[in-house]
Amino acid sequence: MFETHSEKRKGKRVKNDRLGVASSSNNDLDVLFEIYYNAKLAEGRAKRTLEKYRLIFGNFCKYLDVHRVGRDFRNINVDLIRNYVSWLLEDYVQFEDHKFKPDSSKKKGLSPRTANDYLKTLRTFFRFLVEEKRIDGNPFESVNNVKFTESEITILTVEELKALLDAPDKRSYTGFRDYVLMTLLVDTMTRINEALSLRTSDVDFSDNTITVRATIAKNRKARIIPIQKQTAKLLKELIKETEDFDNENIFLANYGEALTPNHFRNQLGRHYIKKTGIKKRVHPHLFRHTAATMFLESGGDMRHLQLLLGHSDFRMVMRYTHLSNQALKEQHEKYSALNKVLNKLNHERKTKR
Repeated sequence: MFETHSEKRKGKRVKNDRLGVASSSNNDLDVLFEIYYNAKLAEGRAKRTLEKYRLIFGNFCKYLDVHRVGRDFRNINVDLIRNYVSWLLEDYVQFEDHKFKPDSSKKKGLSPRTANDYLKTLRTFFRFLVEEKRIDGNPFESVNNVKFTESEITILTVEELKALLDAPDKRSYTGFRDYVLMTLLVDTMTRINEALSLRTSDVDFSDNTITVRATIAKNRKARIIPIQKQTAKLLKELIKETEDFDNENIFLANYGEALTPNHFRNQLGRHYIKKTGIKKRVHPHLFRHTAATMFLESGGDMRHLQLLLGHSDFRMVMRYTHLSNQALKEQHEKYSALNKVLNKLNHERKTKR
């Protein structure tokens, strides 16, 4: 005798939804993310920023899938988010699915700073959904960032910068191009994406400036940056070298396509860092950080540095101003309030007429 369906399910929880499939598109995280993504696209967010949103959302979905949690926003709570952060810090394997990355690059766990960046992006995503009245609450608001001790920022020394600039073979096209690029990064403190997106029309040789267009700037605001005469001369020479390529970009691969950040990173790692013997972790952004620090150490003004770096928030400039102990010592020696006190006390005193 067969049991009826009603007899089988009597007193039991009925399962209607599949894992990984939301019961309604109104609750489906994938659908909600596309709404968010398209809203940010319409706002004119930079391509790289949009790619970052998708990368971090994809990482969060990977966690949900691995742990068999349906992509339904109703499944997201404080406990799940905290477990996700722990997974990022301890179990997530970087570049695990990347075919061309060596095993040495596939490290376990993200840094606290990177985990906080992931949290910030997801928190902003859910905040948007609340503001749009698509969900009722944002569980990410109740999860604190990971606390960590700020380690000392490493920058390049003058000698190391000189060694890197001397490393490329300037008799070859690629070597000369990389030399010009490194010179530009040091001189202008631009981000690598901003530098590689420069076109010939962005350089004004009459007053030696470059324009970082709003479409390529991270904050979507155009800015004009002065360049040294030597930098202008090198750019003019490089533009002359690439005239036979049908491409407006200044920095090109030797087959005529625009140079990519990864291409330049590989050049740094495979050739120039090995050649110089520098033991520090050298990456394109380190040129910006080093140049900004040296700008301040040489007496540059914080407000002008903010304009050069292209930061809307003054607090962001502080990330590039980890001055050396020697610079702090010199500044203290020069500006200590005790100097004024001692000068007054050390004046010769008049006791007689």
